Amino acid sequence: MYKCVFPLVACLALSGCQQLSKVQQSATANVTDSASEDTNNNFIAAEVSTDELANISDVTNSEPQTQSNKESALVYGDVWKRIQAQLNFPIPNNRRLQIQRTWYAKHPDYLNRVAKRAEPFLYYIVGEIEKRGLPMELALLPIVESAFDPYAHSHVNASGLWQFVPGTAKHFGLAQNWWYDGRRDVIAATKAALDYLERLNKQFDGNWLHALAAYNSGEGRVARAIQKNYRAGENIDYWSLELPRETDAYVPKLLALADIFKRPYKYDLTLYKIPNVQTLDVVELDRQIDLSLAGKLIDMPVKDIKALNPGYDQWATSPDGPHRFLLPIEKAELLARKVKALPANELMTWTRYKIQRGDSLSKIAEKYKTTMAVIRKANKIKGNNIRAGSYLLIPGHDASASQIAEVSQAAQTKSVSTSETNDIEYIVKSGDSFWEISQKHKVSIKEITKWNNLSANASIFPGQILIIKRKDGQITGFEPGTDTQKVKYKVRPGDSLARIAQKFKVSIKDIEAWNKINRKKYLQPGQMLDLHVNTSQI
Repeated sequence: MYKCVFPLVACLALSGCQQLSKVQQSATANVTDSASEDTNNNFIAAEVSTDELANISDVTNSEPQTQSNKESALVYGDVWKRIQAQLNFPIPNNRRLQIQRTWYAKHPDYLNRVAKRAEPFLYYIVGEIEKRGLPMELALLPIVESAFDPYAHSHVNASGLWQFVPGTAKHFGLAQNWWYDGRRDVIAATKAALDYLERLNKQFDGNWLHALAAYNSGEGRVARAIQKNYRAGENIDYWSLELPRETDAYVPKLLALADIFKRPYKYDLTLYKIPNVQTLDVVELDRQIDLSLAGKLIDMPVKDIKALNPGYDQWATSPDGPHRFLLPIEKAELLARKVKALPANELMTWTRYKIQRGDSLSKIAEKYKTTMAVIRKANKIKGNNIRAGSYLLIPGHDASASQIAEVSQAAQTKSVSTSETNDIEYIVKSGDSFWEISQKHKVSIKEITKWNNLSANASIFPGQILIIKRKDGQITGFEPGTDTQKVKYKVRPGDSLARIAQKFKVSIKDIEAWNKINRKKYLQPGQMLDLHVNTSQI
């Protein structure tokens, strides 16, 4: 099934080949240029000193450059012009924003590098924002999040243009498995990001700055900061909230970018032009397909296909889908037509085989009409030992030696995802604690905080989603043969040493020894106790 998702624009003509060459530049040269470097540069904005700020010339009072009638007529010939016309957020004049704006203004090469990466995808993102009637400032958010690199990966395991962490991604329908990571799929992740931002905006009563802060640090954290200020009789606007340092800089970065991109002439900047014309389209197939076969059908290298479709981790689309490709318009039409003419059994040249009990390499090789040597090479194994439940990659007859090496390397470096290990999402209930959740699922508190990128003393709130990992159908927990686990317990109102000792089946004397306290002194709500718990008795 062929599906067009971009509205056609007839005002300009740009060939798919021209666009593709630019895609290659942004997806290869710029990837090696390193989005991580760009992201780090972006965060450096918060480190500009007051002295350095004072030495930067102020060009904000410069007069706009005059435009000819011809340029005015082509106001939407450039995507940036289209964006500029719809940027409406108020830009406050405060130091936090000024610091970010100064850094961006001093680094035009960075902005142009990011714009080149954005070129394949920005037209689509702008169109999706317009369809929903959302603020156009959101089109600039991937600059803050990922420097517009779909392969960007953060220290908290966030990935993609919109930087989704695994739990949030799964909640918004982004699949993550051995074959595919929806966080890097520009089409799917853009939908999920805009869905999430719309929900946050509604949750915070239409306050976009609160919603954006929540997108960065979590709605619970922002809600608690608002509640804290409200109870103290203080202002509850974004600028008055006590938030993490990264979030303190997050919204100013976006507003600084909006100010610069709306009026680049004020900062003596020339933006890298991106034609406001559709050059890419989406083709939706209804079957799993080998990427190398897709490339042969449309005469397009696999690396170029992956540059536009970074969600695909392996040599083929996932058996469960999606089977969607973002391609130059004429290539999308060609792929849809050629795949329709092929039988389903000719769309896959490789097989992923789950080893069954009683299998041997010789039996599997015979079944797939290949050799044991080819299977060993494709899976980087020595000898003949294989294990039931594991997977083997079986190359097809058309697979070349270089493709076998490439596919094998990709498979070896792909980590197991949450969906393939059957992880669960636990929704925090009123009164829950890390201890209660850990006991319910037979895991440690340390594991829960690690899986969810939380600190040991982090607070949890009702409605929060926590990931609990499973492995091979069983919930992971304490090490085999280890019954005792050290845990932290937060004293609650009404608690006593006797009650805590009874709850965790330990002695009062032990609690006193572990925490160097005396039973004659009262426990205080909020006090943290170290407990060594025999998990087999709870």
